[in-house]
Amino acid sequence: MRIEEELKGRFRNEYHKGVINLIYTVKQLTYGFNQSLKKHGLTEPQYNILKILRGFRSEAPLSIGFIKERMLDKNSDVSRIVDKLYANGLVNRQESQIDRRQKDVDITESGLTLLQKMDDCEKMLDNLLSNLSLEEVQELNRLLDKIRE
Repeated sequence: MRIEEELKGRFRNEYHKGVINLIYTVKQLTYGFNQSLKKHGLTEPQYNILKILRGFRSEAPLSIGFIKERMLDKNSDVSRIVDKLYANGLVNRQESQIDRRQKDVDITESGLTLLQKMDDCEKMLDNLLSNLSLEEVQELNRLLDKIRE
């Protein structure tokens, strides 16, 4: 459905329409994904941290700063989120050997098991853009990269 019909509104120009369309679409996509995460008791930032820890497991333990650089939401309070994951037994955290003010973080077996159970979230991510062809997704990625330049 076209954005004008979806929001029953008008736009100043095509640039305004493009920004509103992008924001609206992102909110729709993330709502469905967040509902899927809720079934597993996680928020999107918590899931993002667990995925980072699993993805860089060979380099573990990881510093809070290392994790923060790779977060989708750069404004996330990584320390606080790690504390919650630690309280739930999904990560280990310890004082850094190099800098005692820093914490080193690693994913636990429970965290890995939870991610394995969350295959439905992974499938949902893949399906969010399933109505686009591979070429269209590649073009979308190119355009989004260009917007951020």
